[in-house]
Amino acid sequence: MNSLRRTLLLAAASFAVAAPASAQKAADTLRIIFTDAVPNVDMYFNSQRTGLILAHQAWDMLVHRDPSTFEIKPALATDWKFVGDTALDLTIRQGVKFHDGSTLSPDDVVYTINMAANPDNKLATPSNYAWIDKAEKTGDWTVRIHMKRPTPAALEYLAMVTPIHPKAYREKVGPEGFAAKPVGAGPYKIVKNEQAKEIVFERFDDYWAGSPKGKPAIKKLHVRFVPDLATSMTELLAQRTDWIWNINPDQAKDVNRMPHLQAVPQESMRIGYLSIDAAGRTGAGNPLTNQKVRQAIWHAINRQEMAEKLVQNGSRVPPAPCFPTQFGCDADAAVKYAYDPAKAKALLAEAGFPNGFDVEFVTYVQPTTWSAAIQNYLQAVGIRAKISQLQVAAAIAKAQKGENPLYHGSWGSYSINDVSAIFPVMYGGGGDDYARDPELQKLVADGGATADSAVRKKNYSAAVKLMTEKAYWLPLFTYVNIYAFSKQLEMKTFPDELPRFYFAKWK
Repeated sequence: MNSLRRTLLLAAASFAVAAPASAQKAADTLRIIFTDAVPNVDMYFNSQRTGLILAHQAWDMLVHRDPSTFEIKPALATDWKFVGDTALDLTIRQGVKFHDGSTLSPDDVVYTINMAANPDNKLATPSNYAWIDKAEKTGDWTVRIHMKRPTPAALEYLAMVTPIHPKAYREKVGPEGFAAKPVGAGPYKIVKNEQAKEIVFERFDDYWAGSPKGKPAIKKLHVRFVPDLATSMTELLAQRTDWIWNINPDQAKDVNRMPHLQAVPQESMRIGYLSIDAAGRTGAGNPLTNQKVRQAIWHAINRQEMAEKLVQNGSRVPPAPCFPTQFGCDADAAVKYAYDPAKAKALLAEAGFPNGFDVEFVTYVQPTTWSAAIQNYLQAVGIRAKISQLQVAAAIAKAQKGENPLYHGSWGSYSINDVSAIFPVMYGGGGDDYARDPELQKLVADGGATADSAVRKKNYSAAVKLMTEKAYWLPLFTYVNIYAFSKQLEMKTFPDELPRFYFAKWK
């Protein structure tokens, strides 16, 4: 019996004799737990999914993407139009208030967009904004965004990863002051922000009328960060929190047996992956720089079994290194690798490693059984992977420095349904690029440099073929988020992996 299941059953048994605490419906406070602490809730300086989720509660974007239909709708911009191939004109909504009481204006929009476009600002995911040249004010309430290249997915980026900041306040307090006491124009305002411990949101009474997000039904959100899944599960069972997510699949049935709880699975756009140091960033000439070794790794891991037995609930193995619905994710172009340990061993022998080799295997992934399964598959063919289990932020920092030989992570593309949200990150020469392949970098860049869909597809398809042929970055499975929350809470789940607490209601 694993430790989490033991925790669940012991806690359940204790509730048989203890009077349960109630959800915080009476206090109108939704208590939320995440296991990965967010160093900076400002989306521009955060690459963690949890940070993205929290930011969407407190900030609004120029446009809004409907989570059910993916239709782009007006938000802080009331309308927009593309001008030629490389300009986008927007009319800014009047009467919007920031949480500090100031009025949002085109000056705030221009300031924010230009901040995002400035490479000197060291943003967490610069590829999200690399398409932006600059923004300028073109009238009392109009703004033009100039693009470095045609960007068909521009509105998706503006909807998902481009929150608007208040110029005067941020200039006054600076980036660090803003991270400590952030101000947005979203449905909730942040009233307490204790780094790596808790964040308290309160409904913003002056939130603009007619927003597609609507006015929140619940007054307060109390977000806590705890270090592990077992602790968060204990808190849920003890009714000290109302909502957690990403519980182990084998816990869902047990959670649903609790009279006060429910577990809901939802496939997301997130992909679990294994990054392999093909470029030798962790040491030139190491075994992973050998293509046959990488191909051996691809053959060694039973991805289908991982999807079906570990992730469960409809998880799939992506044929290409991207989410299947993303534009440019050409499954037909991908070189296929069957699970074949014998072939993996033969390839290792051909590469000069008949007895295998030792390698560090860095991971932040929970549950830890997923990384342990990969370790076991590799061990079976002679690759002795020593696991270094780190917290999310620490593992990401190590990855960015080029210090992870093998790296088990996940990427959700910021929920953008276009490979421009994943290929430039993993193959664009930045911190996450462990291939450093100039030919591949050019294909990815060319695919993102035109609005011509046929040209984009041609380049992206060639990129997919090269990525898989060279066995650079192994897509393992799609994530299925399992949400566990109080039955007193009415909350819909969406495939874009963005819990929208501003839509939540008490029953």
